[in-house]
Amino acid sequence: MTPAELVKRLLAEQDLKYRDFHASLLPNIDKKTIIGVRVPTMRKIAKEFADSAKGSARTTRSAAGSVTDSTAAKTMPADVAKFLDKLPHKYFEENQVHLFVVERIKDFDECLYRIEQFLPYIDNWAVCDGKSPKALLKDEKRFVSCIEKWLKSKHPYTVRFGVNMLMNFFLDERFDKKFLKWVAAIDENLFDDDSTGAAQSQKQAASVNATRPTDRYYVQMVIAWYMATALAKQWASTFPYIKGRKLSPWIHAKSIQKACESYRITSEQKEILRGLK
Repeated sequence: MTPAELVKRLLAEQDLKYRDFHASLLPNIDKKTIIGVRVPTMRKIAKEFADSAKGSARTTRSAAGSVTDSTAAKTMPADVAKFLDKLPHKYFEENQVHLFVVERIKDFDECLYRIEQFLPYIDNWAVCDGKSPKALLKDEKRFVSCIEKWLKSKHPYTVRFGVNMLMNFFLDERFDKKFLKWVAAIDENLFDDDSTGAAQSQKQAASVNATRPTDRYYVQMVIAWYMATALAKQWASTFPYIKGRKLSPWIHAKSIQKACESYRITSEQKEILRGLK
């Protein structure tokens, strides 16, 4: 399957009603870029694309990152590499498939390279969330170092991706208290309150914010989700951040709300949290 055939495959799975519904969940991207393909179908197509390319000509990257022809066993199929390198993509679904394909990469260095190559092109929460590049766990020290760097980015979805990685992989046996400090230290003020990033009057900005979530909102929200999940999994380490009001007022309130909505938080813990709103 070539990259062009991949797009045709996605278009063949279009569901217009689903597109309209999903577009309502992604108000900050152009509806024309959404085909309307469900996630399980996109994952299936990503697998088909990666598998169909296994026997094709292969490429490998030099140390500088350039691509050269190769027949080595641990290299990237040429059609897959071509798709991953052709950025930005036109469709939202191409971006989803992109990361679904990257998730399947088993080599740490290649997986990390492909993620860092793609992060600047993520422009919405749906592409950012729900991804599990498990190959990065092969070198936890380097993975954690990258996450720390991502959390300091000025690109909102790079920050969100970094928080997601801590939430997905580092809240159980790999947990470290320093991760809470990292997330709490994220500067939400780096991100615009208006969806366009352009200068606006207060009245214009208020009008936009009343109808459309902003980049800042998506950063704030993932911090709150992380804290709520951390309360469920690491209560003793996380509760001081709530009790001490170490988060901004909005994130503090949202963290409590999400924690109280969780079945993993006990009734006694919820009562304590409600007293700290």
